Amino acid sequence: MLEIKPEREFKLTCSIGVIAYNEADNIIKLLQALCDQNLEKVEIAEIIVVSSACKDATDELVCEFALTHPQVSLICEKERNGKASAINIFLKEAKSEILIIESGDTIPAPDTIEKLVTPFEDSKIGATGGRPSPVNDEKTLMGYAVHLLWRMHHRMALIHPKLGEMIAFRRVFTTIPRDSAVDEASIEAIIRNKRLKLMYVPDAIIYNKGPENFKDFVSQRRRIQNGHLWLLNKHQYKVASQDSGIMYSIFKSEINDNPQQILKLFIVILMEMYCRLLGSYDYYIKKKNPFAWEIAPTTKNLDNSKEQK
Repeated sequence: MLEIKPEREFKLTCSIGVIAYNEADNIIKLLQALCDQNLEKVEIAEIIVVSSACKDATDELVCEFALTHPQVSLICEKERNGKASAINIFLKEAKSEILIIESGDTIPAPDTIEKLVTPFEDSKIGATGGRPSPVNDEKTLMGYAVHLLWRMHHRMALIHPKLGEMIAFRRVFTTIPRDSAVDEASIEAIIRNKRLKLMYVPDAIIYNKGPENFKDFVSQRRRIQNGHLWLLNKHQYKVASQDSGIMYSIFKSEINDNPQQILKLFIVILMEMYCRLLGSYDYYIKKKNPFAWEIAPTTKNLDNSKEQK
């Protein structure tokens, strides 16, 4: 009797690009988390680490890890030319039609890849993004500020998809602007221009670490404001966080949900206004474009104990 074999289940295949600069403290935890993903409908074809002139042990650690994980490979840039440049290298080398960009200082939850990629079963979806979850101690002022900003990012993305920290997208372009300091927002702009949809996936968790001191907070937020102004003026794309109506609605919701934190909230609002003022000064007066930005050191020692709970 002829045995009829079931058809092989179709899987969505993706390539992951990890963009790294001096990530020795986190890179192995990140790569292990990617290799250990819980996958059913999705298959990871390759994990490409693009190392931008790392001065620590990042390259050596990746090479050692790749010896026992053949899906992992390393590409080294001799000079650091900014994250957008590193992303373009990944775009050139990746094989899959669905691509994922992840920062080297983050860690995905065990099911994040599955949740980010399965929406692409719908041909109208052009890009997806998950929910960044900071590991900072929320009891401190800076920890509260970091959690507040990402909580606002979440509220905002539910209204108007805004993608950050880790983004999946269709291969419908070959490069992003090399001088972009806000790579995820630049990809958002390209996807929307292609008449494809952005989708926020709030249960696709990406653990990250925010600044732990005021200096690093200002450096990071100032650069982001500068990059968003560059994107608006050069490519006519306005991110949701630049919409005063959306921001007012989100602040109002935050006050209603956490009235006991109102003093801290207004302190953080003042901090953010100060950073945006500095970022605007950098863009309009200094004509500065920080596409190869200074790293905020306190964001690098990511402790993924929160993920393991």
